Amino acid sequence: MMITVTDVSKVYSLESGDFYALKNNNIHIQKGEFVAIMGPSGSGKSTLLQLLGGLDSPSSGNIVVDDVELNRLKEKELTHFRRTKLGFVFQNYQLLPMMTVGENIALALSANNASKAKIKTTVQQLLSDVNLEGKESQYPSQLSGGQQQRVAIARALAMKPRLILADEPTGNLDQKNGEDILRLLSRLNKEEQITIVMVTHDLQAAQVANRIITVRDGLIVEDGMKGGYQNEAVANRMA
Repeated sequence: MMITVTDVSKVYSLESGDFYALKNNNIHIQKGEFVAIMGPSGSGKSTLLQLLGGLDSPSSGNIVVDDVELNRLKEKELTHFRRTKLGFVFQNYQLLPMMTVGENIALALSANNASKAKIKTTVQQLLSDVNLEGKESQYPSQLSGGQQQRVAIARALAMKPRLILADEPTGNLDQKNGEDILRLLSRLNKEEQITIVMVTHDLQAAQVANRIITVRDGLIVEDGMKGGYQNEAVANRMA
């Protein structure tokens, strides 16, 4: 899924004056890319991800995702677009604690009136894909952090999105679980050709991407193609 960001700014009106979370940024992301967005806290990287996912709207400029100009969509159309085209993965998993693993994964399918047979088959396949076979009847509280994040990724994949937006997906995980999640995202990108845009503050985590965009004070200050791992030690651990 291709993304084009043109002259996008996000401004918040504060008592002290206007605060620019993003300032006239331009990005073009090709179908099948794995892009990491880096920057210090408050740099605007998470704001940018929210705009790409239609969770917020820019103050000015245009965002086009898969030939759809998000600014022109009405709220109902935007909700449908997010539900059917995008997969979201968050740092704190955002699983519903009162629902089982299977029910959490099936949320989007149920909302789109999928049959019970299709839901069952899809949930079982997704659990297999993220190495959580047999966990569909458990609750999030019964799983480790790494397992919960894998459930969140399975949920994001339920509608077969061509774009995954991940906001600090390894931020709450230890090194091993974090590397497992990065390995899974890398496999989805390479084998399924899913476009992935991942916000991270961790340079080592960013090495799985083939492109790193650096944001500082609301501005893109660096946008570089990497051509694979830059850090050999990380590459060896992830192999």
